[in-house]
Parts: sequence; structure tokens; C-alpha cells
Amino acid sequence: RLCLEKRFPHWLLYSRALSGAEAVNALRPFYFAVHPDFFGQHPREREVNENSLKRLSVYLENLQKPGFKSLKPTQLTFYVRETEQNASEGQEPFSTSGFRAVKFTLHTRDLLSTVLYILNSCSLSVEHIQSLNSNVYSQPLKEAKRMSDRPIKWDKSYYYFTGFKDPHEDLEQVSRMETTLTSWLDSNGKSAVKKLKNSLPLRKELDRLKDDLSHQLQLSDIRWQRSWGVAHRCSQLHSLGRLAQQNLETLKNAKGCTIIFTDRSGMSAVGHVMLGTMDVHHHWTKLFERLPSYFDLRRRLMLLEDQISYLLGGIQVVYIEELQPVLTLEEYYSLLDVFYNQLLKKRVPFHPRSLRGLQMILNSDRYAPSLHELGHFNVPSLCDPANLQWFILTKAQQARDNMKRKEELKVIENELIEASTKKFSLEKFYKEPSVSSIQMVDCCKRLLEQSLPYLRGMHLCISHFYSVMQDGDVCIPWNWKDGEAVK
Repeated sequence: RLCLEKRFPHWLLYSRALSGAEAVNALRPFYFAVHPDFFGQHPREREVNENSLKRLSVYLENLQKPGFKSLKPTQLTFYVRETEQNASEGQEPFSTSGFRAVKFTLHTRDLLSTVLYILNSCSLSVEHIQSLNSNVYSQPLKEAKRMSDRPIKWDKSYYYFTGFKDPHEDLEQVSRMETTLTSWLDSNGKSAVKKLKNSLPLRKELDRLKDDLSHQLQLSDIRWQRSWGVAHRCSQLHSLGRLAQQNLETLKNAKGCTIIFTDRSGMSAVGHVMLGTMDVHHHWTKLFERLPSYFDLRRRLMLLEDQISYLLGGIQVVYIEELQPVLTLEEYYSLLDVFYNQLLKKRVPFHPRSLRGLQMILNSDRYAPSLHELGHFNVPSLCDPANLQWFILTKAQQARDNMKRKEELKVIENELIEASTKKFSLEKFYKEPSVSSIQMVDCCKRLLEQSLPYLRGMHLCISHFYSVMQDGDVCIPWNWKDGEAVK
């Protein structure tokens, strides 16, 4: 028996197995620390957590399936928020943004050990799990504290004669091995093909529904903020279709707009109609009825952007969906208004049109302005105008160079995507928004040097992890490795 008193409280060693519902309840502190909704101002970290949570959910579901033998080691990455519970000494420091990256590999055989491993990996307390176990054959905690903290490890001969697996050896092997592209595709290719084949009828139905609604309501596009499965998307379109049958004239207020299915209803900062997937038809109807007033606010917002641009030498105020938190039109207008009033109070001289061609995005962070690698300026809404003037003027040429480099990279990226799609006969080839053009270019160049027959006809997504999605899309990390597994 492997004794874990040193790492976990004594009572955990004698606890009964957790049910699925109890496991979810036990992981509440973890979900609170990593939930994507708390990373609104950090899109890349939000997306990494969102994808890792999906893979964790699949892992937990598989653990509960009857008759399962063992699961493949699953490596996960989470950005953990700083909370009162995990802000303890002696752990990895948090970034200035209030979160830190945590990586761990799941190689567990039951729900309880999985929950404990996750909580400990994220430096979260496990004491609350005791209340979930009604049949705990434990001694009082005072007695447990008198037990030796020295962990017991059986000699390797014990595992040799009994036939049991050495857990230390398993974990050491997992840490030594590194997944390679060809080995992963070899192990997961058939599963991806099967899932993709099963999803094809639903994919056709999704395209039909999308085309019909776009034509009926004269929409510019229909999109989804999150990477929901095809069945979920079809359900949302069916729901919108039923509403269109009941209130067609009201829904036609969205003519020329893009509809986005997301977490809340409203109009986005760039003028897209957001339909909250948890809202009922009544809320959607009220939103479509209010669209004319939203269009008026959108015109006022664009005028405000122009006024800010005029005060800052012609620099363009932009909102980049992939890099900024999802804001409603009202929230973004309020942010612009605060910044505009700051400029009026402490007006600084910029030569008219001297900064034309440059771009800036506005955010609510209270940090100093910065220059993004893509060439735009990140400007806090409450920054000092004098400091902003000095920063922009000293970084203007570098910003122009970055923007030029961005355009060049985009051309190269598109060419490589086209070449890769053609070489591997991919049905679809795309990347997640959190993958930069530099990373995508590097990935595609190395892919083109490979011979990968597994990919023929597949939907390939460049991401930060390996995964087969529920509809058969294959995700591989942009920095994939090939060849022999290395230490």
C-alpha cells in the first residue's frame, strides 16, 4: 500500500469512493479559480482554461464508465486565479495579472484520487472533501496528527511478486515520455475518423439551418463565441428559427447584422447582436425590439472614437475581438467616455494626423500603456495623458514596424495554410484565436516537411494541446514535436 499521509490528511486514505456529483462538488474551489468567465480581460488564458476544462470533463466522464480499465495520461494546463484560498506562501508566484500557469498530468484510476491530485496541483485545500464522505473510517484528526509523516514505499520486489503496478514507476514513465505528433495521430486517428463520420449529417443540417436563417433574416453572418459542439449549435439555430416563425417582423430589425450565440444577450462593442444561450425567447424578443436604439448608440460610439482619434493625432481607436474581453455596447461606450473626458481635462498637444495609420485599443486595466507585438497600443482608460503622449511618440516607429511585420506574416500564414490544406487533403484547417501568426507559421512550415496520411479528409485545428473533439476535429499543439520521445 502506498501511504500518502504526508501529502493528504489521514482521513482521505480510508474514504469511500466519490460519486460523479460529489466529485463536481469537491472541485468547486478549482472551478472557481479557473472558470473562463473570470478571465474576460485575458482572452488567451480564458481560451486555454476553456479547452482544458473540456478535456478534464471527458476524463472525469470516462472514469465513471463501467468496466473501464485505464486511461491515457492527460496533460492539462490551467491559469489559476489568485483567491484567498490559494494565496499561500511557498507556491509559484502569481503574475501581475493575478493568475499563474499550472501544468499537470492526470494518470489516476478513480474520482477521489483525481480530485485530490487536481486540488493539490493548484495549491487548493482538500479539507472540505471530508464532509462529502459520510462513511469515512477515520480516526479523529488529533490522533491522525500523531502518526508519522514519513511516507511508506514498498520495495520493488513487492510489485514483482504480487503483479500490482508500481504507482511511482507509472508516474515516472509519464514524466519521462513526451507525446509526439506521429505517435498521437497513430493512437487517435481512428477515433477522430469515427467521430467525424458520425457528425457529418449534423454538420450538413447546421449549414442548412444557418443558410436558411441568414437568408430569411437577411443577416451578415451567424457565429458562436464558444466552441460548442455541432449538436448544441443546431439546437440554438432551431430555437432561433422557432422565434422567427413567431416574430418575423421583429427579428428583421437585425437586417445586415451578425448574430453571435454567447453567454449573455445584448449588442457587442462592435455592433454584433449577442444572444445569450441561457436566455428564453422573451429576452431575445426584447433585444430585437430594442435594436433601433442600439444602432443609435452605436453611431454615437463611433463619433466618440473619431473625437478621441482627433485629440491623439489621428491614431485609430479599434476593438479587436480576439484580444479584448467581450464587452457590451454600453460597457464599451462608458469606457470610451471616461477616456475622452480624461483627454479633455488634460489635453496634450499632438500634431494633427501625425499618428495616422497607427492603432490603439482601450481597456479598463490600471496599468501603464504598452505596445503589442502586432503593432497596436494597449491604453488604460485612466492613464495619465502626458505619460501616454510620451509613450506613443517614443514607440511610434516601432509600432509601424510591428504593423508592417504583422501584414507580412499574415500573407505568409495564409499561403502556408493553403499549402498545408492541399498537401494533406484536409477538409478544414484552422487555428484557435490564442495561436499567434508567428506560432502558426512555425507550425505549418514543420508540418509541410512531414508525411501524415492520417490527416486526409480531417478537420485540423492548431491549438495548445492534443485532443479529439466530440465532433471529430483534431487539435494539435502549434509546438508539436516529432521523432523519439525525449526526456
